[in-house]
Amino acid sequence: MPTTTWNRHHILSLADFTTAEYDTVLQTAASFQEVLSRRTKKVPTLQGQVVANLFFEPSTRTRSSFEIAAKRLSADTLNFAAATSSMTKGETILDTAKTYLAMGTDIMVVRHREAGVPNAIAAEMDRLGVKVSVLNAGDGQHEHPSQALLDLFTICTLIDPDHPRLELLKGKKIAIVGDILHSRVARSNIWSLIASGAEVHLAAPPTLLPKLFAEYILESGVRSQDFVISSSPSFSTSPNQQLFLHWQLEPALQNADFVMTLRLQKERMTAHLLPSLREYHQLFGITRTNLQLCQPNVKILHPGPVNRGVEISSELMDDPEFSLIQSQVTSGVAVRMALLYLLGSGKA
Repeated sequence: MPTTTWNRHHILSLADFTTAEYDTVLQTAASFQEVLSRRTKKVPTLQGQVVANLFFEPSTRTRSSFEIAAKRLSADTLNFAAATSSMTKGETILDTAKTYLAMGTDIMVVRHREAGVPNAIAAEMDRLGVKVSVLNAGDGQHEHPSQALLDLFTICTLIDPDHPRLELLKGKKIAIVGDILHSRVARSNIWSLIASGAEVHLAAPPTLLPKLFAEYILESGVRSQDFVISSSPSFSTSPNQQLFLHWQLEPALQNADFVMTLRLQKERMTAHLLPSLREYHQLFGITRTNLQLCQPNVKILHPGPVNRGVEISSELMDDPEFSLIQSQVTSGVAVRMALLYLLGSGKA
């Protein structure tokens, strides 16, 4: 396994990931994908280690794939459920994390509806001087690193199944469409795709893609000098321009190689940001008709869960000629095996 370029103790954000780290994840995931194709899908890599899935909010794909990834690596797993935990009796998040630490946990996979919780747990583990690694499985409107990495792996293995690597996306046009304001997936994907040299086009109504979002990207990223923000449908083609904002769908889809559509996160919306779901689908829903604006071999991605007939038409979602949605779910196990392996391989 290619671990020589890996020195990261926690995985909390992709904002400062290096090209070498991306390629290490992709190549390690490719190795585990081969393992998962065998009759015996289990390896003893993390035997004796404990992976605790601390999910403070509901999840199907992320939680299940982390659990099966840990089991495929022969690790023991602990699954936390907030509704049946001592948090209902007043226990704090950090006390919960320290309880799992006392049980011998080596890696904590943390998901929370508030941004910064995985960082706080990681800081507490570092303060205590223990070797526990923390992996951010999605925090509020901050980031979702493993989802962006599995999206990256899905695309790269489609282009080159034998040697997935970051440079394969250089010059590709990728549209991200939907509820970008509330999406931690979009934020992580922006970092990975910008690092790859891809041209990233964000498209949503102004209420779900405010100009303030551009300021957030510029202020929070170490690579802000490498791209220019444009909210105009008629944008320039400056060689340094990689990130574009659109309040209409068509310019984002024009000649796109890949389209990532995002779920409308109604549970996070505190105001009436859309007139109706029907109108949203008419203006920003991905259908076979508006897909004709893209490259002929365009592929569709969605992190799930999907609101059928809202972000994407139901028949397009199920069309294997265009949809990579099931491939994303499959890729998630291999990528999360890679992440757990990279964090855990130095603990044995």
